[in-house]
Amino acid sequence: MGVEFVTKPCYLVAMISKIHSIVPYGFEGKLVEVEGDMNRGLPAFNIVGMANKTINEARERVRSAIYNSGFSFPDKKVTINLAPAELLKDGTYLDLPIALSVLLLSGQLVRSDVYGRAFVGELSLNGEIRPVKGIINIVEAAKRANYKEIYVPINNLSQAALVSGIVIYGVSTLKELFLALKSQVALEQTKEIIVPRSAQTDLNEVILDHIRGQKMAKRAMEIAIAGHHNILISGPPGAGKTLLAKAAANLLPDLTPEEMVEITKVYSLAGLTTDEVVSKRPFRNPHHTASAISVIGGGVGAAPGEISLAHKGILFLDEIPEFPRAILEALRQPLEDRTITISRANHKSIYPADFMLVATMNPCPCGYLGDPTHECKCTETQIQNYQKKLSGPLFDRIDMNIEVERVDNKDLREVSSSDKSEHNVVKNNITEAIKRQYARYGQNGIYNSSLSSFEVSQKLKLDSKAEALLSEASSKLNLSARSYFKTIKVAQTIADLDGSDLILSKHLAEALTFRRR
Repeated sequence: MGVEFVTKPCYLVAMISKIHSIVPYGFEGKLVEVEGDMNRGLPAFNIVGMANKTINEARERVRSAIYNSGFSFPDKKVTINLAPAELLKDGTYLDLPIALSVLLLSGQLVRSDVYGRAFVGELSLNGEIRPVKGIINIVEAAKRANYKEIYVPINNLSQAALVSGIVIYGVSTLKELFLALKSQVALEQTKEIIVPRSAQTDLNEVILDHIRGQKMAKRAMEIAIAGHHNILISGPPGAGKTLLAKAAANLLPDLTPEEMVEITKVYSLAGLTTDEVVSKRPFRNPHHTASAISVIGGGVGAAPGEISLAHKGILFLDEIPEFPRAILEALRQPLEDRTITISRANHKSIYPADFMLVATMNPCPCGYLGDPTHECKCTETQIQNYQKKLSGPLFDRIDMNIEVERVDNKDLREVSSSDKSEHNVVKNNITEAIKRQYARYGQNGIYNSSLSSFEVSQKLKLDSKAEALLSEASSKLNLSARSYFKTIKVAQTIADLDGSDLILSKHLAEALTFRRR
């Protein structure tokens, strides 16, 4: 634009400066005041206030960014305090507010330039502003704190735009921000929520039409996805267990705008995306050698793990008995509460974990127990030890359990005689069943599996024959209280797929077939 500016240091203009910023803290954001003080003495640049090594290194980034942007750095003793001092700060979020605090101290900015505004961003040595993780948390916290404006890195703008009710500006360099604060240039601004359409199914991926046979397993998967039920698929190697799980990912319903925000928020915190909005439900497939921290969450800053990255999507555990017992038992709380609490000595975070568990396993270590075409070579002890890796309490939290058999080779090349896509038919059925659940519960994102035992008694109705069948089955099968209510919830999903608000005996009978171990 050919705009020129001249900055003359005036070290007596502002001896104390204050810039407002926010840092992510767990699944929320915490306000941080970047206070600056300048005194006579040997030139120095100190940062205090529970700053870790990354923030201490900001001294060199900020100094170089200021010089290389054409500004002057004061030759005084400069002290930056990050308040509250008791809050442990991590990351590069405060680079930009620290630089602005120095410019304010040296008189190159005045208090009115930054009043009522919040700033966040990482600085490069040449003054460029780089994107940061967890921008949605930051903007939401700024909105709650009633800031009228927030300035974020330009590459974070698309994610930040998901939060409405606050003016958000995207900046690319420190010089550009300075000119904008001086009303010499205009910045890119978001004024409304920008939500992309949910990603459509990629027909090059696995869909139900690609799977031969397994009619019962496909029916079970349809029920599981319609009601967001956890499912365990057991069968010999090569029976198509993994293929069924991958096909399930393309049967998931489209994301709502609210769900897009939640998922993008988790992915941004994990550093998996800083400039894109997640528009497709996640399908997370951790390997059985993954550590407990990577699956559950934790580590430095108590970061989210795979179960949170699978929020509103599928967590696929292939060959679940191969996972360490500690990881499997740690799943019990999030499977029940739909959240995960990560506690550390100086940090506690609560992350969402509303995922659908899809797990597979072989019937025995060699995989051929009960297979008519292969002889099982496992001993009785080996079989029992293998199956016991999935504990009773964990199995009790799995709504549906199915067994699949190997498809005969002569059936593998059969072409469906129907001109209708099985995938499209099943997905339409799932969509209609979910609509019935939304209408029943009056809220999007609430599935039959989400109901508490009290809500099951209040909202779900069984006819007299279904009541009698449930009473007899619970006695003969020795169902636990949790299994009792899970059976009812699965039966309600089957009723929703059948277009019925009342649970009939045929719906309950089908649901009971999925409770066996």
